Amino acid sequence: MKYTYLVLAAASLLAACKSKEDAPTLATIERIDPALDALVDTDAKVEVIMDGFDWSEGPLWLPSENFLIVSDVPQNTVYKWTPEKGKEVWLKPSGYTTKADKPYSKEEGSNGLVLTRDGKLVLCQHGDRRVSVMNASLNTPSADYTPLADNYQGKKLNSPNDAVFNSAGTLFFTDPPYGLPDDNGATKEIPFQGVYKASNGAVTLISDSVTRPNGIAFFPGERRLIVASSDPEKAVWYTFDLTETDSVKSASLFYDATAEAKTGVPGLPDGLKVDQSGNVFATGPGGVWIFDQNGKVLGKIKVTVPTSNVAFTPDGKTLFITADSYVLKLRIKN
Repeated sequence: MKYTYLVLAAASLLAACKSKEDAPTLATIERIDPALDALVDTDAKVEVIMDGFDWSEGPLWLPSENFLIVSDVPQNTVYKWTPEKGKEVWLKPSGYTTKADKPYSKEEGSNGLVLTRDGKLVLCQHGDRRVSVMNASLNTPSADYTPLADNYQGKKLNSPNDAVFNSAGTLFFTDPPYGLPDDNGATKEIPFQGVYKASNGAVTLISDSVTRPNGIAFFPGERRLIVASSDPEKAVWYTFDLTETDSVKSASLFYDATAEAKTGVPGLPDGLKVDQSGNVFATGPGGVWIFDQNGKVLGKIKVTVPTSNVAFTPDGKTLFITADSYVLKLRIKN
């Protein structure tokens, strides 16, 4: 037993040292357009604030609690972070609750996390194949959920990945197959990967043409939606122009990063956020891509491991990045 404690202590010490050593080199900022200077200081540094994840995802700052939460998808757990205490388990199970004692898939936990207009937590739950709202308050989290969307035309969803609400309270979400035991096995009931909206118990298909829909966000005004495709053969971001009733009016290519993905740099288009000016912070090949609202690349936060998602604090001045086993932090000027 004593030997076990010594081994664990040594492992923790090595992990801490590794984080400190990696902090200066894990991420660097590449400036492509002078407009980036208005968003990121020339001397800005990327800081490692957490590590030890199997796969970190879905970062979300909780304003009412004043801390960050992050999904570890394989661990079926949501962690919290505060500057005072660092990393702590906050919610388990998070995405596979039906028979959580028996593994369902390699990515069974929660993925994307988002708040409702009244401050309740909504989770994209891979294992339970649904988007659900947590019934408990944020200061006493529990695995008690009410589904907001769990099927399309009577068929189970694949594994909802990321989500966003508009100001009217309609939920928009993506549904790739990554949380299934097998991408195209017997458990898959819907023959495509969809982008959906959900309101008052009704789930409506927005698009079935994105091969691997992933990150999703609105531009200011909520009439334009951006969706990432994490397909290595079509590593792109699309935009969808919406009508007043939130149906698709037109779709277009925002940016194609397939060539970059094929160079072997880590990562694919994944989670993303849009700031109040319409700039896009999108995880993709080689790190976080920073675009203006027209798809012009302003710069990149180049990361040596795959990145999965980003989140802002409410004032827009801190960016959190989930990146493989790490969570990173960067001060910005928004």
